[in-house]
Amino acid sequence: MRIGELAERAGTTTRALRYYEQLGLLPARRAGNGYRAYDEGDLRLLREIRMLQDFGFGLEETRPFVECLRAGHPEGDACPASLEVYERKLAELDDCIAKLRDVRARVAGQFERAVRARDDLAASERPPLCELTEE
Repeated sequence: MRIGELAERAGTTTRALRYYEQLGLLPARRAGNGYRAYDEGDLRLLREIRMLQDFGFGLEETRPFVECLRAGHPEGDACPASLEVYERKLAELDDCIAKLRDVRARVAGQFERAVRARDDLAASERPPLCELTEE
């Protein structure tokens, strides 16, 4: 298949495919007429790359998965290098989650403080419930 068809089937652009080719993630094969030629295996590589990018992986982080598929493995994460990338990504995600939990706790504390301050201010501005006036 040609580059336009591959891009359409993979849900990406021809520009992205050329970039992946430049990075060495996508093979650069040419047909006799000079056009780029791709097959179902290339579509599979692209789907792996796109899925990993959707998970937040950078393009360089996808390389071990692509290489694993190119080596003939049925899944891109069947190789030790891919598993190492997963481990690093999980550690990175755990760190982000811990930081977000800390920020959330701090924001919740600020929110509670602000609500108390608002309530205290409103209470101090209220007139007494009953004022006895003598006439």
